[in-house]
Amino acid sequence: MAAAAPATAASPEVPAAAATAEPEAGDEDSREVRVLQSLRGKICEAKNLLPYLGPNKMRDCFCTINLDQEEVYRTQVVEKSLSPFFSEEFYFEIPRTFQYLSFYIYDKNVLQRDLRIGKVAIKKEDLCNHSGKETWFSLQPVDSNSEVQGKVHLELKLNELITENGTVCQQLVVHVKACHGLPLMNGQSCDPYATVSLVGPSRNDQKKTKVKKKTSNPQFNEIFYFEVTRSSSYTRKSQFQVEEEDIEKLEIRIDLWNNGNLVQDVFLGEIKVPVNVLRNDSSHQAWYLLQPRDNGNKSSKADDLGSLRLNICYTEDYVLPSEYYGPLKTLLLKSPDVQPISASAAYILGEICRDKNDAVLPLVRLLLHHDKLVPFVTAVAELDLKDTQDANTIFRGNSLATRCLDEMMKIVGGHYLKVTLKPILDEICESSKSCEIDPIKLKEGDNVENNKENLRYYVDKLFSTIVQSSMSCPTVMCDVFYSLRQMATQRFPNDPHVQYSAVSSFVFLRFFAVAVVSPHTFHLRPHHPDAQTIRTLTLISKTIQTLGSWGSLSKSKSSFKETFMCEFFKMFQEEGYITAVKKFLDEISSTETKESSGSSEPVHLKEGEMYKRAQGRTRIGKKNFKKRWFCLTSRELTYHKQPGKDAIYTIPVKNILAVEKLEESSFNKKNMFQVIHTEKPLYVQANNCVEANEWIDVLCRVSRCNQNRLSSFHPSAYLNGNWLCCQETSENTPGCKPCTAGVPADIQIDIDEDRETERVYSLFTLSLLKLQKMEEACGSIAVYQGPQKEPDDYSNFVIEDSVTTFKTIQQIKSVIEKLDEPHEKYRKKRSSSAKYGSK
Repeated sequence: MAAAAPATAASPEVPAAAATAEPEAGDEDSREVRVLQSLRGKICEAKNLLPYLGPNKMRDCFCTINLDQEEVYRTQVVEKSLSPFFSEEFYFEIPRTFQYLSFYIYDKNVLQRDLRIGKVAIKKEDLCNHSGKETWFSLQPVDSNSEVQGKVHLELKLNELITENGTVCQQLVVHVKACHGLPLMNGQSCDPYATVSLVGPSRNDQKKTKVKKKTSNPQFNEIFYFEVTRSSSYTRKSQFQVEEEDIEKLEIRIDLWNNGNLVQDVFLGEIKVPVNVLRNDSSHQAWYLLQPRDNGNKSSKADDLGSLRLNICYTEDYVLPSEYYGPLKTLLLKSPDVQPISASAAYILGEICRDKNDAVLPLVRLLLHHDKLVPFVTAVAELDLKDTQDANTIFRGNSLATRCLDEMMKIVGGHYLKVTLKPILDEICESSKSCEIDPIKLKEGDNVENNKENLRYYVDKLFSTIVQSSMSCPTVMCDVFYSLRQMATQRFPNDPHVQYSAVSSFVFLRFFAVAVVSPHTFHLRPHHPDAQTIRTLTLISKTIQTLGSWGSLSKSKSSFKETFMCEFFKMFQEEGYITAVKKFLDEISSTETKESSGSSEPVHLKEGEMYKRAQGRTRIGKKNFKKRWFCLTSRELTYHKQPGKDAIYTIPVKNILAVEKLEESSFNKKNMFQVIHTEKPLYVQANNCVEANEWIDVLCRVSRCNQNRLSSFHPSAYLNGNWLCCQETSENTPGCKPCTAGVPADIQIDIDEDRETERVYSLFTLSLLKLQKMEEACGSIAVYQGPQKEPDDYSNFVIEDSVTTFKTIQQIKSVIEKLDEPHEKYRKKRSSSAKYGSK
């Protein structure tokens, strides 16, 4: 899945508003190099928000993430607070270019439109300044004149005209060609038009294009003429050329508007281009990014609206063809076999990265894909155990081993969580039973004994489901747990409980308990739970993780600080719970394969609300768009009127012939895709570009091995007796465009190997200084063999074998240098081919 290349300036002389043309599918560059963008991070909290004007000053707040004006993520609503604590992590691929990444704080309003309190808007080129660190950002006011996105294709020419009386004057020709990527207005494509003005001293000549209906990518193709200098009878000089001082002061201004019909027109953005860009050329054309209007430079005190704490990590990878990555991939994949493990390339990457999480994601995916993760995690966990002095703290830290295991469980354990937790979580979220047992937080009329019974019912049901789920536990998780158990027993031979706590510290504390408290993050619930449900899930999660904590059970004491939780937990301190946990941990940490390879249960892959166009299967059926709940498993794609209701329509996965984007012009709607199957194509509209991209990706993946897959498709719809793309009249005419090529069909896990290896290359490149220090440390250790009395530069590194580590670092540097060459070549080629208007 490739995102378009970013818009950057091609030369210092050209205004910053201009954008380069991105490589289109089929361009030479886009075939050779894929530009992939991703965003991960955390919306932490807001503070000191503007109070509500009224007796109750509190607000019900939520936060959204927007690519320019397109919302792609929304947090839960935090009720009655001016310092809402969100604590929500996010990760998604970015499938298109953008100018600003924005975070908006809203006040939820039931009867009217939600009120935007303030925003944090970060320019794309500034994202790297904030990467990987938590930052407090001051909220800025939301002004409709500053909310812009999209770009304009413009051409300027300067002609000489001979007037009727024989004099010569200059004529400026302004060709407004097209716009691209204008925002949706109230969920629909806008009705845009442009005003074109020549602005200068004592003049403001304005003209206007026609209105284009329901489109975010209008094709104007309108030409406007402006007289730059009038013929003069005073001096002959001014008749033949534009005076330099005059042309310096002239500029063309293009304003984009959405036609409001009966209401006020909405400003969509503007560009300003000085006429002196034509000083050396007879013509000039470019794509210009729309800019906010200069709104009188209204200033607002930084603390007026409050502030928002964010952790953002934006990555942009230039992924080369596969053949470039062989040496680096080989070096990483042999890591589990390197003795000692601390001298391996994978371990060294974790050591030198500023944030270990950056290294963990690509490493886990690559090693998992090639069946190398279990030996690697086993080896790094053994290194952890050497430093563990107390059996009660086993695997409680945030080391490379524990982070790799956390990431592995997220990747391979998704289906396991769904079959185990989803039914009971649905019941909890859809019922309104109160489970509050904290006397201080009880609402008026609540009965604490009833609440305690409700909470116990849910805990028992969830606990029972978990301890009976060992047959569903993925084999790779069982294999890792078996290794952890064996190593823990060897490290603490006199502690009979450590073999269980080594496993329970992962499966209960870092897997089930985390999924219970944040089901939306693990795709177990479609929406964020409300505040009362979150409180219920928190109490259940606390109890479950303590029940699963072998130390708490075996020693008959809980780790709770709250008195009310200690009292509640006494209900579970029975032999039956201890036996059940022990049996479950035994089963998931044995060497036998638990997961049936020919699983009869379909794997749940994705679900969510989208719009689909009616199929028109009945003669009187309207072909309009309806909101439906879509659900995809490994066997079928279904849609329903509501979640949990019977399916209205089912497409077996084996019948899917292709999944492709649908051109906006088909229905004047953005973010549309088509599922082409053995019946009529299913046309679907997602809520935003990220969601559309994820659905296309997962549908392509699940149907990639299907027989009879199409090699070509129609990028537009079949309407009114012909295909809009190629104008063919027969509905059965073969497609006019080649289908999108996918990754190989023998894929084991959802992984783009080249992309993950490119990520590792980027991380090594960013950490070259630390790699150099580590290399120097190896040399120092090899030369000086005596005891270390003072802390050295290398005391932060784990170097068990300086000679082997030194050799690996040399190999890493050699591989990175070889990869630098094609990257540098591509960067030069990209900058030299970035010509304005070349699109």
